[in-house]
Amino acid sequence: MTPKFLRLAVVLGLLSAIGPFAIDMYLPALPSIGADLNAGTSAVQMSLLIFFLSMGFGQLIVGPISDMVGRKLPLYGGLVLFIIGGVGSALAPSIEWLIAFRFLQGLGASAGMAVPRAIVRDLYTGTEAAKLMSLLMLVFSVSPILAPLTGSLVIESLGWRAVFWTVTGAAVLAMVLLATSLTETRPAEERAGSSFGTALSAYRFLMGERNFLGLTAIAGFAISSFFVYLSSSSFILIDHYGLSPSVYSLFFSINAVAFIGMSQLTGILSERFGLRRVVRVAVTGYATTMVVLLAIMSTGVDRLDVMAALLFVGYGFVGLVIPSTSVLAMEEHGTIAGTASALMGTLHFAIGAAAMGVAGLFFDGTPLPMVFGIAICAVIALGLTQLTLGRGRTVAEAPAE
Repeated sequence: MTPKFLRLAVVLGLLSAIGPFAIDMYLPALPSIGADLNAGTSAVQMSLLIFFLSMGFGQLIVGPISDMVGRKLPLYGGLVLFIIGGVGSALAPSIEWLIAFRFLQGLGASAGMAVPRAIVRDLYTGTEAAKLMSLLMLVFSVSPILAPLTGSLVIESLGWRAVFWTVTGAAVLAMVLLATSLTETRPAEERAGSSFGTALSAYRFLMGERNFLGLTAIAGFAISSFFVYLSSSSFILIDHYGLSPSVYSLFFSINAVAFIGMSQLTGILSERFGLRRVVRVAVTGYATTMVVLLAIMSTGVDRLDVMAALLFVGYGFVGLVIPSTSVLAMEEHGTIAGTASALMGTLHFAIGAAAMGVAGLFFDGTPLPMVFGIAICAVIALGLTQLTLGRGRTVAEAPAE
């Protein structure tokens, strides 16, 4: 593995992690934000949900732009928006202003979600793409390990507003790395035929492409189970189980460790067994584990150690699902990589936001509704895997630019 390959993974991973960092570092602050701004749980959760929605749907615009003008310019624009949103969130006088600035911050973060996947597809396909994607996941996954712990320390010493100053500083660092360590991967001659018109044609094509949609939805429901956990875990672990913000951060990080460790096996396993088989086995393990957790907790078992152990196993399987499905879905769409990455990311977040919203309706302060939502997402992912990868497929040809 060359130094250039590793450097690329670090830079792309850090750019991708800016948005999740602004989520994960913020989670321990949710109860204190509600108390400080005199806002209810649903309003505080809306500041999280609106970030997800704007980060998800913003990709529909930034993806085609990256096909038209290159990959770096949209990344610069996204980071500027993210910084403005971060400063506004830090100074927000009410929950309404916080929600508004979180919306702007999410729009900025959308560039970091869509464009790095397109850069991976610009440079590599197949097993090499899987290796780079898994390394990108390694850097990306540092966020849910370090961000909650960092966030809890910042909150305890400086208050929740300091969280937003910290993520703003991270965005400034990302801009420096973008300027100094990443070259343009979309040459001018490849941009010539790209426009919003061709992007609309590409979106229509992809929305009718069964393989792309199936693989995207598999990952979407795998990610959704984590989104459901994100939206409820701070209230459950802090309020229901009585953990301090610092201890909560450690429990939260355990799942990220599982995700990271397993994602690094993607390249090795794909070389030996093929990406399609890796996805099938990983989703089966993920769904089985989550259903077992639901069955145990449905009997009245309300133990944090049991829940933490099974979530650790389940999210380990998710660590194999995400990079594998991303590479398979993008494999045949190199000419429209930015647009395909944007649609993939938007669908991931749309599914995740819907799952968060539905799970929030049933939230009662106990872990059972959250676990039920996680298990449902896992079972749907398993069904989609059987439909998409359970038999031979025909890949449609992408429209020419």
